[in-house]
Amino acid sequence: MLVGFGYDVHRLTYGRKLVLGGITIPFEKGLDGHSDADVIIHSLIDALLGAMGEGDIGKHFPDNDMKYKDISSIILLEETVKILKRNKMNINNIDFSVVIESPRLSPYIPEMKIVLSKALNTSLDRINIKATTNEKMGFIGRNEGVAAYCILSISSGIKDKIN
Repeated sequence: MLVGFGYDVHRLTYGRKLVLGGITIPFEKGLDGHSDADVIIHSLIDALLGAMGEGDIGKHFPDNDMKYKDISSIILLEETVKILKRNKMNINNIDFSVVIESPRLSPYIPEMKIVLSKALNTSLDRINIKATTNEKMGFIGRNEGVAAYCILSISSGIKDKIN
């Protein structure tokens, strides 16, 4: 079994859609970034790549490469899943904490889990998403940004030999 941890943060800005967990959430601001800036998926990609020892999101999908400009993070996740499969790894579980002052995410979490489950080709019960505020403190508390943390475990289908 291997464990991975991911973190991502992006600034909220006017003129962009708010995309979190692969879905668009109605809000007056969206996340600023080279891609759709989906912090949930970006933290997941970093956690998966980290667990496999495959670097980070910037190594595989650099923000100075125009082919990733405004790309859906679901596409980046699907590419990361190919790396997971190439390494013969399976997802055991994924746990997210999303830090956002507003909007409230609880109504959107079930749909996020469905979208992520499909992209990862794993069951819904292996994915947990929690949302919290920053109690009006700091840049997140002032509704200037959103952060996401992801921890997960993966394992190979082959048992290690014990000598």
